[in-house]
Amino acid sequence: MKKSIGILSPGVALGTAGGAMSSKFFLMVLATFFSFAQVVIEANSWWSLGMNNPVQMSEVYIIGAQPLCSQLAGLSQGQKKLCHLYQDHMQYIGEGAKTGIKECQYQFRHRRWNCSTVDNTSVFGRVMQIGSRETAFTYAVSAAGVVNAMSRACREGELSTCGCSRAARPKDLPRDWLWGGCGDNIDYGYRFAKEFVDARERERIHAKGSYESARILMNLHNNEAGRRTVYNLADVACKCHGVSGSCSLKTCWLQLADFRKVGDALKEKYDSAAAMRLNSRGKLVQVNSRFNSPTTQDLVYIDPSPDYCVRNESTGSLGTQGRLCNKTSEGMDGCELMCCGRGYDQFKTVQTERCHCKFHWCCYVKCKKCTEIVDQFVCK
Repeated sequence: MKKSIGILSPGVALGTAGGAMSSKFFLMVLATFFSFAQVVIEANSWWSLGMNNPVQMSEVYIIGAQPLCSQLAGLSQGQKKLCHLYQDHMQYIGEGAKTGIKECQYQFRHRRWNCSTVDNTSVFGRVMQIGSRETAFTYAVSAAGVVNAMSRACREGELSTCGCSRAARPKDLPRDWLWGGCGDNIDYGYRFAKEFVDARERERIHAKGSYESARILMNLHNNEAGRRTVYNLADVACKCHGVSGSCSLKTCWLQLADFRKVGDALKEKYDSAAAMRLNSRGKLVQVNSRFNSPTTQDLVYIDPSPDYCVRNESTGSLGTQGRLCNKTSEGMDGCELMCCGRGYDQFKTVQTERCHCKFHWCCYVKCKKCTEIVDQFVCK
């Protein structure tokens, strides 16, 4: 904003009060414009790589085609530089984002906020501008998705700068078991995900103690929590060798956990996320000091969640009108809680599914199709 003030020459005095007023008005308009521009810019996110994006199309790698990085919306300057240096990585950044988005939608499928995507650019819309616990989960699971995708891509030989894991042999592995195979390269996946995902936050500069600086700290913390969850859940996998499956020898390697396990762990962290605030030194501290301080694997948030019951354009809430609910459930997916007390409509629908399946030698399964009429309930 200091640059905008420089439009007026420092040595020029305004001759009239009216001139001064008009100049002040001009500066206010200019400030409003830049603030609006910043919101628009920050609404774009690297998450868009997980949507319908050129990074998932093989033709963008053809020699002579338009440069890949110029086609990708939502990248910060630092992320664009990494894109230029590691173009073969971008497909897996997109796969990681897609994995994170899908896992978010699975974990919140029975909640009022169900991780809905609203467009291909901002992905989740204005709701991510609020530093809520839902935003905390989204940042964490997205960062986790990138670690997951990059680590696997290294193992599969898809990237020029990494290969199989070089993790040290675990000390508790039996001496007669071999440590080898081709493990997921979690060290490389973690490092590159940290460099890429955190780049946007690290290049943003805001006044110390401002709300924006608190959001940066919150985002960085939750990104790290997501990465560490993937790292810590990775475990040793082994394969038996020997005559007739005697397992006289075992070969072991480091393997990522199934991503559903990562999502489950982060969902538990979401439920116990810590409310934070900025202290006088510009650091995030807990609102309630009686609780234990959050670790690097815990999620943190700085804003209360908005009301997800009703549609609100300013907060980005889509509301729960039209959402399916479970009439017999007393949980969050139950009609009473999901519909926020507004009631629900009932209708009948025809469902078709496979039934009476039989195994035939050899080797296939044959099923019949069964249809039934079921009751469904939708929030008013």
